[in-house]
Amino acid sequence: SCSVIAGEGYDMQRDDWYSSKRDPLELAAPETIGDYAARRALSRLGARQLKTRKVPVIFEAPLAAGLLGGFVQAVSGGALYRKSSFLLDSLGKQVFPKFVQISERPHIPKALASSPFDDDGVATRDREVVKDGVVQGYFLSTYTARKLGMETTGNAGGSHNLITAAGKHDLTGLLKEMGTGLLVTELLGQGVNYVTGDYSRGAAGYWVEKGEIAYPVHEITIAGNLKDMFQGIVAIGNDVLVRGSKQIGSVLIDRMTVAGN
Repeated sequence: SCSVIAGEGYDMQRDDWYSSKRDPLELAAPETIGDYAARRALSRLGARQLKTRKVPVIFEAPLAAGLLGGFVQAVSGGALYRKSSFLLDSLGKQVFPKFVQISERPHIPKALASSPFDDDGVATRDREVVKDGVVQGYFLSTYTARKLGMETTGNAGGSHNLITAAGKHDLTGLLKEMGTGLLVTELLGQGVNYVTGDYSRGAAGYWVEKGEIAYPVHEITIAGNLKDMFQGIVAIGNDVLVRGSKQIGSVLIDRMTVAGN
């Protein structure tokens, strides 16, 4: 990993990048990581604030994994049996647009979240978690499954290699599809309420006009509701970045509130 600070006069911006693999021979070269982190930090110099508005938003791939994590949290057994989830009774219901497919593949060689069994010792298996936007299964341990009167899914300890089907566009293509809006490259704070789905976090990134990055932005807040955000997914990019247990490209959402000055 590498964290860097770029400065010009009184303007200072930071950014970082890292590589994570099970096989050390597959890690990115330190020079590559440092160079990319530096270029990201330099591109943020001269950042501006935005006026409050409602616009389309793209979460770049590393942050999109957090959105997927929010879904996992909401359909995990602990939240469900305590009735502290905004996705209660969502099994068999449309939560995402029809083009969204999410699979769990626990046995991919060298993948970071591969495992033959979960923390309870239950064998893991391939399964479809979301098919055509419809929830096909929860994430249950033996304990939470028993509390819900269901069978364990082999997910004590979390998910195993969640793979979201990629769309046809890379990040550049998503920017063009969005036209005008916000590209988010950094999130701050933990403003997510999994009981109601309310989502509000500090953010930084780039303002996009006519499908191209116009200038960097910072000191803004993005807000919405995860249920609406999931339903409002317009496209998922093919710029998949594999980190941890989730594999997903950048995500374009049709409309969120961006609060600035």
